[in-house]
Amino acid sequence: MAGGPRLVAPSAAWKDSYRAYVSELEARGEEKIPFPLAFPNENFAAFLADLAGCERGIGLPAGFVPHSTFWLVRGREVVGVSNLRHRLNDQLLVEGGHIGYGIRPGARGQGLGREILRLTLVEATRRGMDRVLLTCAKDNAASSAVIARNGGQLGSEAWVEARGQVVQRWWIGASA
Repeated sequence: MAGGPRLVAPSAAWKDSYRAYVSELEARGEEKIPFPLAFPNENFAAFLADLAGCERGIGLPAGFVPHSTFWLVRGREVVGVSNLRHRLNDQLLVEGGHIGYGIRPGARGQGLGREILRLTLVEATRRGMDRVLLTCAKDNAASSAVIARNGGQLGSEAWVEARGQVVQRWWIGASA
């Protein structure tokens, strides 16, 4: 779709819009999902270097796996962020999965969740991942619908004590 939303690598060209996105989440008191939205970005060059290091597996905290962050842009605005974990560990199998994504509050309800997940799945396939896991809270009907519309098949539901809620585990891809 010409001129439509597209997935880009984080870059300084989007600094002001990215920061406005983070400020919008903070003003609403919302959790920063996916987690790289919570990374400090006052020194934007250092922030971008941290994201690049995470992709190469450099400087990861204990328990983290290499991961790539993408920004969904429409026009001149960052309207979404996704994070693709390159592999799973025991914790990500329970909660987190391969892909986390979020849409800017002011851009929700416009089909962008479905689009960011679709485009991030393309990235996963490009990296040789033929089956991916996504997790979401059972009471997050919007996320469940986005995952299902992208071919997700519900694998299981389980109470996750750390979250205090039931988490659904969805698989997309070969032998889902």
